[in-house]
Amino acid sequence: MIVKTAKMKKYTIYSQSLLFAIFLLCSCNKGFLNRYPMDEISSETFWNSENDLRIYNNGIYDITLGSDVPIMLGHEGIDFTGMVWTADEFTDNLAPTVNIFYQQVRSGKFTVPSDPQPFGYTGWQLVRACNIGLENYNRAKIDQSIIDKYAAEARLFRGWFYADKVEMFGDVPWFDTELNIDSKELYEDRTPRDSVMSKVLEDLNFACEKLPDDWDDGNAPGRLNRWAALLLKSRICLFEGTWQKYRGGSNVNMWLQEAADAAKELIENGPYSLFSTGDPQHDYNTTQRAADLTGNPEVIYWKKYKLGIQTNSVMDWYCARAGYGGATKSLVEDYLCTDGLPITTSPLYMGDQVYENIFQNRDPRLRQTILDPADQAYYNYERNLTYSYPRVTGMDGGTITTTGYHVIKMYNSTTAGATFGTAETPAIVMRLGEALLNYAEAKAELGSITQADVDLSINKLRDRVGMPHLDMSNVPVDPRYENDGVSPLIVEIRRERRVELCFEGKFRYDDLRRWKQGKKLEIPTLGMRWDNANSSRFDPANAATVKTTMVSGVKYIDVYQGTDFANPTFDENKDYLWPIPLSVMAQNANISQNPGW
Repeated sequence: MIVKTAKMKKYTIYSQSLLFAIFLLCSCNKGFLNRYPMDEISSETFWNSENDLRIYNNGIYDITLGSDVPIMLGHEGIDFTGMVWTADEFTDNLAPTVNIFYQQVRSGKFTVPSDPQPFGYTGWQLVRACNIGLENYNRAKIDQSIIDKYAAEARLFRGWFYADKVEMFGDVPWFDTELNIDSKELYEDRTPRDSVMSKVLEDLNFACEKLPDDWDDGNAPGRLNRWAALLLKSRICLFEGTWQKYRGGSNVNMWLQEAADAAKELIENGPYSLFSTGDPQHDYNTTQRAADLTGNPEVIYWKKYKLGIQTNSVMDWYCARAGYGGATKSLVEDYLCTDGLPITTSPLYMGDQVYENIFQNRDPRLRQTILDPADQAYYNYERNLTYSYPRVTGMDGGTITTTGYHVIKMYNSTTAGATFGTAETPAIVMRLGEALLNYAEAKAELGSITQADVDLSINKLRDRVGMPHLDMSNVPVDPRYENDGVSPLIVEIRRERRVELCFEGKFRYDDLRRWKQGKKLEIPTLGMRWDNANSSRFDPANAATVKTTMVSGVKYIDVYQGTDFANPTFDENKDYLWPIPLSVMAQNANISQNPGW
């Protein structure tokens, strides 16, 4: 088989055509391939130069643009299932009503699917692409160090992909060679989790050693570098270490130490810093709302969208459609007061009887995440100042939410106003803030954390927003979390993680599962207070349609009341892992199902 070459445009987002051509070439009849036209590419004539390796790996990046490879989350897909800003719909951070899939998972109504689901048992073409490259890179007659950096790129993607599959399914089949439809390995049972994660760590270590610190691509957004590999290593090792710790694993400290070491190297030696202009009331969400992240000192990797190449409509759908939810009461109440105390113990908390009071004397990240009505003009919210906020489902005009809590963290009125499907809203894939959180948590779970470690991590995040430092000698105790089975220090580190990373991917869902805190998803999904002081602000006819429930004698919006998702359940024996789809088991009788499904 022969494939015509095509002149490739050097954009951040590359064409898949050459990659798939090479896939086909690798499977073609050798005798036919031995005929080498000078103006055409064959497998035998391709792997020669660094440019060949770079072009091939461009195709690997391209595979990750689809929502069926749920690792480098962006804004791809028509319904935004599997996207970075909607992943929190699995959790107690957001309350969606449009995408039934999210509601099924979060409420315990998820059943064994016929076919792979978003975030699920999909994307195996990425593994095959990585393995083909790894079997062929060494054919290039170039310096080994150049070969190694492209091999490291492929191994980083492979390790990242496999770590995600292990997190969702436990045991998964490990493949490290090119397979075809008749390969016997495709019909074997899943590889045990420990064996897969050992291989994942090998891939991550190779990537951390061989990737360049800088590809000289201007971070616009360019390629994944060694610092990105270190962040991913800290994330993946932290997941595995805490997963094992709360389930009696045998390599807990090894995984946690690997996480801490990787994060610390990035923090101390990497070229990144938290974005800050000295404006604690806006700096936190300035990066999230930026239309271009080139040169941002905090962003390690991001996805760029360009008119004429690839665009999105995520801002229009996510920020301006109530069906994609509103923030929850649970999330809003987790923000500390400005004295560093939780609302349950701080004398500064003004309560929620008057909606605007929830923003008073609170961590500035709350007001930079949820719309304070006083900021409507500042954000040019919905590009129309006619309507007053908050607004809830059932109201006419303006932007409505399911809970009354409007997400403002990533709102950009310019991109929100773009014609549907033509926006260039970027997506942050990795930023330094996560590394700070990973480091603090890994050290705390190891039991070796010091005040210096806290100052190097959590307190940097707090400095940006002008919050008091976390003092290990005087950690506040929140009565709401006394039964979580962890120290008050770990409670505060987990709270910081929730507040800092909300709406930035699958963090919260993965966190609840690795901490073995799935029961938190059984708490009813509530919104804003809905007694006379708040509900009287709305048209009585609309207000009457709002469903409420009583909490300590006070009415709150109850998003799912009267629906199939009103009484969520979480089965500790099965819901920490997802089921293997029926189609997968039908194709391979040796594949076993996860417990309880």
